[in-house]
Amino acid sequence: MENLKTTKYNDNIGILNVTDATQWSGLDVSQTGAWCYYDNLSSSNSTYGKLYNWYAVNTGKLCPTGWHVPSDTEWTTLKDYLGGAGIAGGKMKETGTIHWNSPNTGATNESGFTGLPGGTRDNNGTFNVLGYVGDWWSSTESGANAWFRNLSYLNGIVGRSDVGERWGFSVRCLRD
Repeated sequence: MENLKTTKYNDNIGILNVTDATQWSGLDVSQTGAWCYYDNLSSSNSTYGKLYNWYAVNTGKLCPTGWHVPSDTEWTTLKDYLGGAGIAGGKMKETGTIHWNSPNTGATNESGFTGLPGGTRDNNGTFNVLGYVGDWWSSTESGANAWFRNLSYLNGIVGRSDVGERWGFSVRCLRD
């Protein structure tokens, strides 16, 4: 029901907090798991949680014991259960415009997912789209990329795409 906020893996080893854009953009070379607050502002944590690169997801230790980052197939199962890509996003988004920019089209939150527009950190370390888009990692690779799902303020669609693994997205955990 909320985005992940941890700074440690489930084996109690700390995850690297990367605030510097240049350092963030170089992480794919070392394949180091990392997290950050949106815009490096700790005040964003209580509402949006943290942004993680896919290397943190790929450890298999990001979620608490007994939980995991959903696979691309598990995200597809949720989308299909909620009526398909064209309407499932609305059923997953928080209603209103307290966090989402207007018009927040199609938002009903019927699923209880309460998706928020936590923004992203791109492969160059730049923060983007807070209030406009929510992006969540899957645990599934796609070549040199990884799959993610996204929701937008403009429609009720659940988007699916793949992107480079050093991007920073939100994470939701699913019970095993």
